[in-house]
Amino acid sequence: MAQLPNHLDLHLIRILYLLLSEKNVSRVALKLNQPQPSISASLRKLRELTGDQLLVRGGRGMVPTPHGETLLKPAKRILDETELLFERKVPFVAQQESKTFHIAAPDSLHVQFLPSVVERLRRESPRSRIVIHGLGAEVDYVRHLSDGDLDLVIANWDEPPQHLHLSKLFEDPIVCAMRADSPYAKRTGTDDMTLEDYLSLPHVAPSQLLSGYHGVIDAHLERQHLRRNVVVESAYFGLMPHMLTQSDMVLTTGKQYLSFYEKSLQLKTFSIPIKFPPLRFYQLWHERVHHSPEHKWLREQIAQAAKSLMSK
Repeated sequence: MAQLPNHLDLHLIRILYLLLSEKNVSRVALKLNQPQPSISASLRKLRELTGDQLLVRGGRGMVPTPHGETLLKPAKRILDETELLFERKVPFVAQQESKTFHIAAPDSLHVQFLPSVVERLRRESPRSRIVIHGLGAEVDYVRHLSDGDLDLVIANWDEPPQHLHLSKLFEDPIVCAMRADSPYAKRTGTDDMTLEDYLSLPHVAPSQLLSGYHGVIDAHLERQHLRRNVVVESAYFGLMPHMLTQSDMVLTTGKQYLSFYEKSLQLKTFSIPIKFPPLRFYQLWHERVHHSPEHKWLREQIAQAAKSLMSK
């Protein structure tokens, strides 16, 4: 490797990171609003400094060399730490600021909690913008939090990821429900469902929500060496209560969630004859924004929305 100069331009490190991320000189030039020849000249300088080609022609464009791939994370770390070094800690004046907040949450939170969050954020910071993202097995939420594409993730886990900051928002006891006029519901009391009944009845269940994690219901049953009869899996959690109205299926989820639908859809809720831990909902965030005034404010607003919801 060539000897480093006494003064290494931070902008050059940014170009290195973007080139390794985008793998395209033209796109980097557009992102930085610089002419393409200038970015090409920077790439030549980076090659000279590292003694490596960094990017080479591949079958479908540019690809990083093995050494280039090893430089991506260190370059990102330098940029992040430099940003923290010079970040000005100014108070966040919610009524005057116009920020964009990116929040990811599962569909099961959309009925009551997320509308409360949106109402509170709109009231307290009317100039700000809120973007709510879906959360599914294909979403690498850890990377999105790290890269700044997401500010917060709200979901429920048995064991939340240890390397992220988190705070618990609320708990929701687990119950099950089915159509109130179904033959089984008519002949069975709300506390009289047997374990055999619960496991053998046809169930509708959400598709895998988070990568590598099948869900708190089935995870708990597996630990008890039990398995329920899931006949329908749906990626659309909000539609599942409506599916009950035209079928003999059972839905297992939080009591608070089902209470929203119980009267309007004529559902009957049952106690489950096996002890489930309650659904525990958390908000998670990355170290990158842990000390940011606007993100502290955002987390507090969401915590207050959760507190208000549970007091109703």
